[in-house]
Amino acid sequence: MRLTTKGRFAVTAMLDLALRGGKHPVTLAGISERQDISLSYLEQLFSRLRRHELVESVRGPGGGYYLARPLDQVTVADIIRAVDEPIDATQCGGNENCHHEHRCLTHDLWTGLNAHIYSYLDNVSLASLVAKSDECKAAVVQDRRPAKMTLAA
Repeated sequence: MRLTTKGRFAVTAMLDLALRGGKHPVTLAGISERQDISLSYLEQLFSRLRRHELVESVRGPGGGYYLARPLDQVTVADIIRAVDEPIDATQCGGNENCHHEHRCLTHDLWTGLNAHIYSYLDNVSLASLVAKSDECKAAVVQDRRPAKMTLAA
Protein backbone atom coordinates (compact mmCIF):
# COMPACT_ATOMS: atom_id res chain seq x y z
CA MET A 1 0.00 0.00 0.00
CA ARG A 2 1.24 3.42 -0.85
CA LEU A 3 0.07 6.87 -1.73
CA THR A 4 1.16 7.74 -5.27
CA THR A 5 2.51 11.07 -6.47
CA LYS A 6 -0.98 12.08 -7.59
CA GLY A 7 -2.25 12.18 -4.01
CA ARG A 8 0.98 13.60 -2.58
CA PHE A 9 1.17 16.37 -5.19
CA ALA A 10 -2.51 17.24 -4.77
CA VAL A 11 -2.12 17.63 -1.00
CA THR A 12 1.11 19.62 -1.43
CA ALA A 13 -0.47 21.93 -4.00
CA MET A 14 -3.55 22.49 -1.85
CA LEU A 15 -1.38 23.31 1.16
CA ASP A 16 0.62 25.76 -0.96
CA LEU A 17 -2.67 27.33 -2.07
CA ALA A 18 -3.87 27.51 1.53
CA LEU A 19 -0.65 29.17 2.68
CA ARG A 20 -0.68 31.77 -0.11
CA GLY A 21 -4.37 32.20 -0.77
CA GLY A 22 -6.47 34.96 0.56
CA LYS A 23 -7.30 38.16 -1.24
CA HIS A 24 -5.72 37.16 -4.55
CA PRO A 25 -5.96 33.95 -6.57
CA VAL A 26 -2.84 31.79 -6.69
CA THR A 27 -1.46 30.75 -10.08
CA LEU A 28 -0.65 27.17 -10.93
CA ALA A 29 2.62 28.44 -12.42
CA GLY A 30 3.56 29.78 -8.99
CA ILE A 31 2.68 26.51 -7.28
CA SER A 32 4.57 24.63 -9.99
CA GLU A 33 7.70 26.68 -9.43
CA ARG A 34 7.60 26.61 -5.62
CA GLN A 35 6.79 22.91 -5.31
CA ASP A 36 8.64 21.61 -8.39
CA ILE A 37 5.52 19.98 -9.82
CA SER A 38 4.85 19.94 -13.57
CA LEU A 39 2.41 22.66 -14.62
CA SER A 40 0.50 20.29 -16.90
CA TYR A 41 0.19 17.78 -14.04
CA LEU A 42 -1.14 20.52 -11.75
CA GLU A 43 -3.69 21.50 -14.40
CA GLN A 44 -5.01 17.92 -14.42
CA LEU A 45 -5.14 17.77 -10.62
CA PHE A 46 -6.85 21.15 -10.26
CA SER A 47 -9.44 20.20 -12.86
CA ARG A 48 -10.45 17.33 -10.57
CA LEU A 49 -10.24 19.46 -7.44
CA ARG A 50 -12.52 22.04 -9.08
CA ARG A 51 -15.05 19.36 -10.08
CA HIS A 52 -15.18 18.27 -6.44
CA GLU A 53 -15.71 21.91 -5.41
CA LEU A 54 -12.52 22.15 -3.36
CA VAL A 55 -11.14 25.04 -5.44
CA GLU A 56 -12.56 27.75 -7.64
CA SER A 57 -10.84 29.47 -10.52
CA VAL A 58 -10.63 33.00 -11.81
CA ARG A 59 -9.78 33.51 -15.48
CA GLY A 60 -7.82 36.28 -17.12
CA PRO A 61 -5.02 38.54 -15.96
CA GLY A 62 -4.52 38.19 -12.23
CA GLY A 63 -6.43 34.92 -12.34
CA GLY A 64 -5.67 31.66 -10.65
CA TYR A 65 -7.18 29.46 -7.99
CA TYR A 66 -8.47 29.90 -4.48
CA LEU A 67 -10.04 27.55 -1.97
CA ALA A 68 -13.78 27.04 -2.35
CA ARG A 69 -14.25 26.26 1.35
CA PRO A 70 -12.76 27.47 4.62
CA LEU A 71 -9.49 25.77 5.60
CA ASP A 72 -11.10 23.84 8.43
CA GLN A 73 -13.65 22.33 6.04
CA VAL A 74 -11.13 20.75 3.65
CA THR A 75 -9.53 17.51 4.79
CA VAL A 76 -6.64 15.55 3.35
CA ALA A 77 -9.11 12.73 2.67
CA ASP A 78 -11.28 15.15 0.62
CA ILE A 79 -8.27 16.04 -1.52
CA ILE A 80 -7.18 12.44 -2.05
CA ARG A 81 -10.70 11.34 -2.95
CA ALA A 82 -11.06 14.27 -5.37
CA VAL A 83 -8.06 13.18 -7.42
CA ASP A 84 -9.29 9.56 -7.44
CA GLU A 85 -6.38 8.36 -5.38
CA PRO A 86 -7.30 5.05 -3.78
CA ILE A 87 -5.55 4.20 -0.55
CA ASP A 88 -6.14 0.51 -0.32
CA ALA A 89 -4.12 -2.02 1.67
CA THR A 90 -6.04 -4.97 0.25
CA GLN A 91 -4.48 -6.92 -2.57
CA CYS A 92 -7.81 -7.16 -4.37
CA GLY A 93 -8.94 -3.54 -4.31
CA GLY A 94 -11.75 -4.48 -1.96
CA ASN A 95 -13.27 -6.97 -4.41
CA GLU A 96 -12.72 -9.95 -2.11
CA ASN A 97 -11.16 -12.00 -4.91
CA CYS A 98 -7.53 -11.92 -3.81
CA HIS A 99 -7.02 -15.64 -3.14
CA HIS A 100 -7.92 -17.71 -6.21
CA GLU A 101 -11.02 -15.59 -6.79
CA HIS A 102 -12.01 -15.89 -3.13
CA ARG A 103 -11.59 -13.71 -0.10
CA CYS A 104 -8.16 -14.10 1.54
CA LEU A 105 -7.70 -14.83 5.25
CA THR A 106 -6.40 -11.34 6.01
CA HIS A 107 -8.97 -9.36 4.03
CA ASP A 108 -10.67 -7.94 7.15
CA LEU A 109 -7.31 -6.89 8.58
CA TRP A 110 -6.45 -4.80 5.50
CA THR A 111 -9.99 -3.45 5.17
CA GLY A 112 -9.79 -2.30 8.80
CA LEU A 113 -6.46 -0.61 8.10
CA ASN A 114 -8.05 1.24 5.17
CA ALA A 115 -10.78 2.49 7.49
CA HIS A 116 -8.22 3.74 10.03
CA ILE A 117 -6.21 5.53 7.36
CA TYR A 118 -9.25 7.33 5.98
CA SER A 119 -10.45 8.13 9.49
CA TYR A 120 -7.07 9.73 10.26
CA LEU A 121 -6.99 11.66 6.96
CA ASP A 122 -10.58 12.81 7.51
CA ASN A 123 -9.39 14.41 10.76
CA VAL A 124 -6.49 16.32 9.21
CA SER A 125 -7.70 19.62 7.79
CA LEU A 126 -5.83 22.18 5.74
CA ALA A 127 -6.25 24.50 8.74
CA SER A 128 -4.27 22.09 10.94
CA LEU A 129 -1.55 21.72 8.28
CA VAL A 130 -1.29 25.51 7.94
CA ALA A 131 -1.04 25.83 11.73
CA LYS A 132 1.77 23.24 11.82
CA SER A 133 3.53 25.06 8.99
CA ASP A 134 3.30 28.32 10.96
CA GLU A 135 4.72 26.57 14.03
CA CYS A 136 7.65 25.24 12.01
CA LYS A 137 8.37 28.69 10.54
CA ALA A 138 8.29 30.23 14.01
CA ALA A 139 10.70 27.58 15.29
CA VAL A 140 13.12 28.24 12.41
CA VAL A 141 13.00 31.99 13.05
CA GLN A 142 13.59 31.35 16.76
CA ASP A 143 16.60 29.12 15.99
CA ARG A 144 18.16 31.81 13.76
CA ARG A 145 18.06 34.50 16.43
CA PRO A 146 21.43 35.11 18.04
CA ALA A 147 21.72 33.86 21.58
CA LYS A 148 21.73 36.64 24.14
CA MET A 149 24.70 36.71 26.39
CA THR A 150 24.11 37.53 30.00
CA LEU A 151 26.74 38.75 32.36
CA ALA A 152 26.74 37.87 35.98
CA ALA A 153 26.79 40.89 38.30
